[in-house]
Amino acid sequence: MAEWLALARGPLFRLSFAVMVLGLGRHLVVTVWGLVRAYRLSDDKNVSWRRAARQTFDWLVPVRHLRQRWFYSLMSVIFHICVIVVPVFLLAHIRLLEKSIGIEWWALPMMAADVLTLTTVAALLVLISGRVGSGAARGISRLQDYLIPALIMVPFLSGFLAAHPTLNPFPYNPTLLVHILGADLCILMVPFTKLTHMVLLPLSQLPSELAWRFPPDYPERVARQIGTEGRAI
Repeated sequence: MAEWLALARGPLFRLSFAVMVLGLGRHLVVTVWGLVRAYRLSDDKNVSWRRAARQTFDWLVPVRHLRQRWFYSLMSVIFHICVIVVPVFLLAHIRLLEKSIGIEWWALPMMAADVLTLTTVAALLVLISGRVGSGAARGISRLQDYLIPALIMVPFLSGFLAAHPTLNPFPYNPTLLVHILGADLCILMVPFTKLTHMVLLPLSQLPSELAWRFPPDYPERVARQIGTEGRAI
């Protein structure tokens, strides 16, 4: 078991982390290049950067989007926050990264980490139940929409049990191994699944501003194309 834990903590973690960084880097480069190309090909260069920034902020802090299915939407927002905050600011994870890259930062208090971990698990259960219980959501859902939340739940739940042996009905080392392997797999799949959007979300509103806009003279162009120029409509 010690050898498996060392493998999961060391080579597998470094491989997963490297794939995630390289994969997200590729996504970022492709996205930025597409935005630059869209801007160069656009007839209208008057981009409303303020509107794009405002729409981006609205999605980063989606208060306006909580009106429909507000509880489901609220839990989705909470999940997106916790799924980043807990792994990044958990003390045990910081110590692990410190050994690997020699960098450390502020860590969550233990009580706060426990609350946010259980909140993440609860949010994931709500998200899965919301898709199963809504006919409209089921109609547009794919298999990964159910598997990804279930998989993300594994390292959070197993990590909580590993950190609280008195609550853990399973042996410690196997629980810890499940936690680390589950986390490695989640990290590895970030560039290949919908989880990528958590990194690229700040750029999500720019394509519509750069490409999905009509040129100033588009009514006249359309009229010329369909032969109705000069006619009253």
